Amino acid sequence: MPADNAHQDDSPSPSHGSIADADHDREIPEIDLLSPLSIRGVTLRNRIVMSPMCQYSSEDGLANDWHLVHLGSRAAGGTALVMVEATAVTPEGRISPADMGIWGEQHVEPLARIARFVKGQGAVAAIQLAHAGRKASCEPPWKGGASITSPEAGGWTVVGPSPIPFHDGDPVPQALDQLGIEGIIDAFEAACRRALEAGFEVIEIHAAHGYLLHEFLSPLSNLRTDSYGGSLENRMRLVLRVAERLRGIMPDALPLFVRISATDWVEGGWDIEQSIALSRLLKGLGVDLIDVSSGALVPKATIPVSKGYQVPFARRIKDEAGIMTGAVGLITEPGHANEIITAGDADLAFIGRELLREPYWAIKAQHDLDGEPSWPIPYGYAVQRRAK
Repeated sequence: MPADNAHQDDSPSPSHGSIADADHDREIPEIDLLSPLSIRGVTLRNRIVMSPMCQYSSEDGLANDWHLVHLGSRAAGGTALVMVEATAVTPEGRISPADMGIWGEQHVEPLARIARFVKGQGAVAAIQLAHAGRKASCEPPWKGGASITSPEAGGWTVVGPSPIPFHDGDPVPQALDQLGIEGIIDAFEAACRRALEAGFEVIEIHAAHGYLLHEFLSPLSNLRTDSYGGSLENRMRLVLRVAERLRGIMPDALPLFVRISATDWVEGGWDIEQSIALSRLLKGLGVDLIDVSSGALVPKATIPVSKGYQVPFARRIKDEAGIMTGAVGLITEPGHANEIITAGDADLAFIGRELLREPYWAIKAQHDLDGEPSWPIPYGYAVQRRAK
């Protein structure tokens, strides 16, 4: 699998007094937040990623003008990789009726419009493919987020690995049988094909935050006794099968990411050691980067939220699984994001809420770290002229 050339050098170092001394003493440029990164055949202009963030603004799963402006402005604002929010591979895989979807051909062109614009601004367009599992069929968060329990109200039957609801009082999910599991894998494949048709150059599998694939991984939500439950090998099976299927249909030049929750933050749940084991196997299947988040499998978990609290998980997976990682979670300042990259803790910095507050965060980072912000051409003339 292609290596991260910016971080790996397998050639031996010359000894003192060798004819290679001049090369040995040459200063190697430091890799930082503004350094480009090539993954397979895709080159990112810097290490800044717009993390996928649900907008709950679709009708029938369709992308619209809100999504174009929301995502396009961050591409124009200097972000290297712009990722579309969790996009449901089936109608029943939506968190809410207002979620983005990619289960039908009607979804392709509205998403392609976004991908074209993002690429036109010099960024790379990515999409996260998802199934919400037992956390599906809910109201949008600003309406309270409660479960929608009846078809008359717009709800549907939720599914999961085992009949264990997320909250007490929530609908009990229907445990997927073998046929249902095969259908989920097929749905991810079909969604990936549509995403490629729409022009996305990076695909991410959502296996975090308590949604379906994470539910299969964790022993807290997966009590199955068949080949998809029990042992770590069995609990990982669905995620690995999805990754293998998607890598098998993707062009070799395009990267595949997987987002995981590195820990459930609950004793006896999914943890960092299991995450490292999973990441090693995903790397062997051709996954290029692990997007390292945490939590959200159970409603009551003690999470020590603080600046960069998930970064150590990204570092461990990078070091111990030998795969590129992305760090996410309370990364708000360019200096902090830069430290994560220069220290080798992760290869990419995924920025979420701070990019909602500041669409031009990446240009701010250029100004703070380099002193030479690269404005969009229609803005740059006016901004630079005023500065003089």
